[in-house]
Amino acid sequence: DVVSLHVPLNDSTHHLISAEELAAMKPEAIFVNTARGPVVDEKALYEALTSGGIAAAGLDVFDQEPPDGDNPLLALDNVILTAHMAGPTQESNQARVRNAFDNVQRVARGEEPLWVIPELDG
Repeated sequence: DVVSLHVPLNDSTHHLISAEELAAMKPEAIFVNTARGPVVDEKALYEALTSGGIAAAGLDVFDQEPPDGDNPLLALDNVILTAHMAGPTQESNQARVRNAFDNVQRVARGEEPLWVIPELDG
C-alpha cells in the first residue's frame, strides 16, 4: 500500500500524520509526502521507519526547509529524498513558458498581466 499526501498546510493539517496514523499503516506501506513538511510529525515518521512500522518513505518536503544536515531522516536507507521539486514536469515547464509568453503579449497590448504576485503589484 502507498499513502500519498496532497494537502495544504493550515491549522487543521499541521501534524495531520502523527504516530497514530502511521501506526495504522501496514508494515509494508510506503508513505509519500509532496504536500508540506509540517503536515507530518517527522519524529513519529522517523520512529515508524526505524521500527519497521512502515517500509519506506518518499519525501519532497520537510518540516524545516532546507532541512538541517543532521535531520535523522536524511540518513535512512528506506527514505527517498527529492529537493522540493516534485512539481516540475515537462507539462508544467511548458505551461510556465506559455504563460510567461502570454503575459508579455498582454503587456505589449497594454493589458494587465495575469497572475501578478501581490507583493510586486505596485
